Amino acid sequence: MNWQAVILSLELAASVAGILLVAGLPIAYWVTFSKWRWKFLVEAIIAVPLVLPPTVLGYYILAGLGPRNLPGKLWQSWFGHTLPFTFGGLLVASLLYSLPFAVQPFSAGFENVDRKVIEASWTLGASRLETFFRVILPLSAVGVISGAVLSFAHTIGEFGVVLMVGGNIPGVTRTISIDIYDQVQAGNYVAANRTSLLLLLFSFLVLSVIYGTNRRVMNVWRRR
Repeated sequence: MNWQAVILSLELAASVAGILLVAGLPIAYWVTFSKWRWKFLVEAIIAVPLVLPPTVLGYYILAGLGPRNLPGKLWQSWFGHTLPFTFGGLLVASLLYSLPFAVQPFSAGFENVDRKVIEASWTLGASRLETFFRVILPLSAVGVISGAVLSFAHTIGEFGVVLMVGGNIPGVTRTISIDIYDQVQAGNYVAANRTSLLLLLFSFLVLSVIYGTNRRVMNVWRRR
């Protein structure tokens, strides 16, 4: 078992889930409550990673972060190095790739909140920010938990985007999925099977947590 790859994958997944929890909530709020007639274009952009082949998405991210394009040039001028084939580049790519897995569950949770409850909060003098944290967010707990867990789990299993943007550098960009690929290429099927079994059990555990948490939260709200 390549524990270095396991630890790197966990660090990457935790970073992605944490950042998307902070950045994804306002995006999901805007998508849910905005009345802008063209907001479906933003929703389509967010959902692109769901249908686009990972290698295609990885290629465009790699090209965008490279030194020949504006984002890559700015990063290199500020920090003195390029983003591709670094943990930072891997983080940016993973954020873009896992964005819909966080935003869509968040938005679904917000949509399930009764608008009358929100309007009642405003009527009682609560600001939109207070209403969000005291009314909308607690009532959307199922969607928020699902989005955070799914973005974490999705990042753990990334392969195509990770390989395109990060390559295969031990201790820097070699994640657990890349390690499985390397083991298979080397004919070390025992190690590949062991690591794959770990990911299988992890995926089952994640789904169990999501379904179990959702049922528990719903039961609590029904009692209330």
